[in-house]
Amino acid sequence: MKFLLDAHLPRRLCVLLEERGHDAIHTLNLSAGNHTKDSVISEISVSEQRVVVSKDSDFVYSHVLHGRPWKLLLIKTGNIAAHDLRALLGRHLPAIERLLETHTLVEVDRSSVTPVI
Repeated sequence: MKFLLDAHLPRRLCVLLEERGHDAIHTLNLSAGNHTKDSVISEISVSEQRVVVSKDSDFVYSHVLHGRPWKLLLIKTGNIAAHDLRALLGRHLPAIERLLETHTLVEVDRSSVTPVI
């Protein structure tokens, strides 16, 4: 699976995903870095079939209304330490992978993983 992590998530999450066999890039890897516009992130997601990982609810509206990004993993934890977020995603990654096979929008909070669409 291929992922694109949004600016407000720690870059170290890419390492976690790569260790689990995924292709992961962060907005810092893009030419505009963390200033990359959401529309560009969505375009990359569609053209490369990457799951956007974000805390930004604007992506939810775009996904529901326009099918962009291609797939979305929405992090709904509020403020959380980077190491706690890494542990949370690591713990739930098998469920996230399964759900993203059949759903295009999946939400993760501090206690669960939920398919939305």
